[in-house]
Amino acid sequence: MLNKVFFLLYISENFRHVLKTYLEPVRLYHALGVVCVIYVGMLLTRLMQRRKTLKAAFEQFPGPPGHWLLGNTNEFQQDGTDLEKIITFGENYPYAFPLPFYHRQDDIAYRFLTAWIGEGLLVSAGQRWFRHRRLLTPGFHYDILKPYVKIMSDSAKIMLDKWETYAKTQESFELFQHVSLMTLDSIMKCAFSCESNCQTESGTNKYIKAVYDLCDLVNLRFRVFLYHIDFIFHLSPHGYMYRRACRIAHKHTGEVIRKRKEVLTKEKEQNLSQKKRNLDFLDILLCARDEQQQGLSDEDIRAEVDTFMFEGHDTTASGLAWILYALACNPEHQQKCRVEIQQALEGKDSIEWEDLSKIPYTTMCIKESLRLYPPVPGMARKLTKPMTFFDGRTVPEGCIVGTSVYGIHRNATVWENPNVFDPLRFLPENTAKRSPHAFVPFSAGPRFAST
Repeated sequence: MLNKVFFLLYISENFRHVLKTYLEPVRLYHALGVVCVIYVGMLLTRLMQRRKTLKAAFEQFPGPPGHWLLGNTNEFQQDGTDLEKIITFGENYPYAFPLPFYHRQDDIAYRFLTAWIGEGLLVSAGQRWFRHRRLLTPGFHYDILKPYVKIMSDSAKIMLDKWETYAKTQESFELFQHVSLMTLDSIMKCAFSCESNCQTESGTNKYIKAVYDLCDLVNLRFRVFLYHIDFIFHLSPHGYMYRRACRIAHKHTGEVIRKRKEVLTKEKEQNLSQKKRNLDFLDILLCARDEQQQGLSDEDIRAEVDTFMFEGHDTTASGLAWILYALACNPEHQQKCRVEIQQALEGKDSIEWEDLSKIPYTTMCIKESLRLYPPVPGMARKLTKPMTFFDGRTVPEGCIVGTSVYGIHRNATVWENPNVFDPLRFLPENTAKRSPHAFVPFSAGPRFAST
């Protein structure tokens, strides 16, 4: 009898062990599965409700047909025709039209950049943006900018010396990389008084390589649909490369800020003036104070430095490259610019601040190139309140409203023969006839030049 009791106890213990080992985890997995299904169901329900609300609101805005799930995502294939499609859509659906995309609502708000450039002027909003803008405005005063002309001229000479070598070979070459290195060199010198030698040693400078890698990876992530999902991108090889490049960029920025702080502290202790060197953007950041005599935090300063590096070289290089392209395509205007600049130089080998007012035709050619090929072809904002058009149609709060700068600049109702390169459009008498918002290569309003 006692043996039977022990046997039953043994069976019972083994049975409990089996339950604990095999069935309890199964129940846990089932519970997790149910929770996941419920969560996904709630998300889908919210998504469908949102889409239903937007569909009703957008019935008054006819637009190009799209996929039931992906919207118009597949319309844009990065094949060189995307901007022209916007022009066509604008002709078929004047003023405004919906373009549904499958993405998170904040994608267009530079979400992919924040790990690198932080909450700087480009991506910040509200009171934070207003405070930073107010503190940084003195850095763009004419008296601060004047000494930069010679620095930029010296950087351009380095680039031209490299081009002389290419010219002797009688072979064509891609100039954008050279222009980009030149603008990056200029930014490093003007904003941070840093001699990077990036135009001649770009392959050996880890920071310069990190900046280029980050620009390429942000662009890649924006174009690859699956990379819009954070955990997929972070687990990918490109996500690893992005984090590594961020670490290199942040380490370099932190070191530059630390060294400049030491210099400023030493100058203050020894009562030295800054006349021996030009006041640069980093000086402005470190010395800026608001009404309460509060400055920017170290994190804020790093964010603005990284933002300036990104915004300052990439779009500028793009604009310059397209200006050179536009002039090459229109040699008669290029020759007029050459003659005008030679007359302004009066035998000098570099241009000075006072010479900039002596080249009006060249200035008009630059503006016309920026009209045809704006460095930032579009911008977007998330509505914080409903927006009503002049014809009574209303876009609801929470929508992303995009403005096509490229479309505005080539709008036939605004510009006569919009695809023709005609610098005389920017004669003062012609400019006076147009809306001030007909030409917006650097945005407009309070966020001018920092879209």
